[in-house]
Amino acid sequence: MSAHGCPVIIGGGAAGLMAALCLAPRPVVLLCGGTLGFETASGWAQGGVAAAVGPDDDFALHTQDTLSAGAGLCDAAVVRRIIEAGPWAIDFLTRLGADFGRHANGTLALGLEAAHSRRRIVHAKDATGAEVMRVLINAVHAAEHITIREHTQATELAVRDNRVCAVHAATPAGALSIATSCAVIATGGIGGLFAHTTNPLGATGTGLALAARAGADLRDMEFVQFHPTALSCGLDPMPLVSEAVRGEGAVFIDNAGTQFMNGGDLAARDIVARAVAAKYAANDSVFLDARRVLPEKFPGIFATCRAQGIDPATQPVPVRPAAHYHMGGIAVNADCESSVAGLFACGEAAATGLHGANRLASNSLLEAMVTGRIVAQAVSGRTAEATGAPPPTRQASRHAPVVREVCSQSLGIYRNAPELEAAVARLRPLAAQSDGALVALLMAQSALRRRESRGAHTRADFPHTDPAQATSSTINLSGLADTGLNA
Repeated sequence: MSAHGCPVIIGGGAAGLMAALCLAPRPVVLLCGGTLGFETASGWAQGGVAAAVGPDDDFALHTQDTLSAGAGLCDAAVVRRIIEAGPWAIDFLTRLGADFGRHANGTLALGLEAAHSRRRIVHAKDATGAEVMRVLINAVHAAEHITIREHTQATELAVRDNRVCAVHAATPAGALSIATSCAVIATGGIGGLFAHTTNPLGATGTGLALAARAGADLRDMEFVQFHPTALSCGLDPMPLVSEAVRGEGAVFIDNAGTQFMNGGDLAARDIVARAVAAKYAANDSVFLDARRVLPEKFPGIFATCRAQGIDPATQPVPVRPAAHYHMGGIAVNADCESSVAGLFACGEAAATGLHGANRLASNSLLEAMVTGRIVAQAVSGRTAEATGAPPPTRQASRHAPVVREVCSQSLGIYRNAPELEAAVARLRPLAAQSDGALVALLMAQSALRRRESRGAHTRADFPHTDPAQATSSTINLSGLADTGLNA
């Protein structure tokens, strides 16, 4: 199949694969930085897919839980649209062969996670992401309309008159240029920019940098969700201990073995992460007491712990917060199109308005599925003309150790103006040639501008939520023109 003029999808996680599948029968090119399915955050997701499919649940309840977690910044229309597609997403995956947990009577066995008012987490034990990716990858490999380009890293989006006209990429065989007027970014999140993360280390916001350098607006870049229960065992990235373990009865304890959450072990993630971080700040440690949890419910998590010399069935599990999910990303409209014509984004790379200031647990795989379909529907109505390939690609250098240090010091759970200003000063000289430094700079600038605490963004110097700031923030390179980043 010729790639000339086809829509180009950048990213091989759940959102990118869904977009590619839903574009059938239209030919599409799928670019994947490594081997398809290898080290994607989608594949590492443990908890499941949130969907209002239980007998005591409905769309209104799921919507309200999502809005409450989002701390005033969710787009209510987007929330309703995605939540109401939940049953479709589960049915789609089931028809592809996903083996979700079920009761003896065949009904879905639903899990409970933080800030959900009902059991609504559809799961495959503690490896739901891997199961979702398994069936999506099988379907993509079987799809004749998809050309898969593995080990192909997008390096630049060519734009003329604010319209996409080509995608440049690096391959083992050399540079590649694909002329197209429809490009989709589905590259995931930014957790790899932090020293403590549950994400693949390659999750450094490359898609966000591509979009920013192409002139696109980014939204809510300051909102980073820290998962409170990453396994503290010296591994990098840190293994995740799913929130669902607490949903089955695990509780937090400190060094003295005392429970300290006062029954709030399943509060919203930002609340729990701050409580855990406060313990560490006071020179205490935090453990998850899962001794009452049945090991067969979480075989992967228990096996990971045991491989590190920790048996959750008999001893507390050491945990600490780690960067886990980015609510911000490429600003998109209802069709998941950015401010650059023909440039779309879906999944974690997009800021759709679903998550607001704080993502509700397990809404991410749901969003990946639904926004992948939305993108496909929008792109299907476009002509992907081959408009020619412009100038050579930028060879971006890496500054990973410096960026991880800066993000961890200045963009962690607690932030303040002096540290954010110091981060901007350190990142600014690196951002012209480093995608990670550029993304971190945009995050720091956004965090500096939001002079309040809201959801996952906590300013120690502005500890209260300001009702006047209950709006999403937008940033782009034009606001940083003095940095030379457009060069």
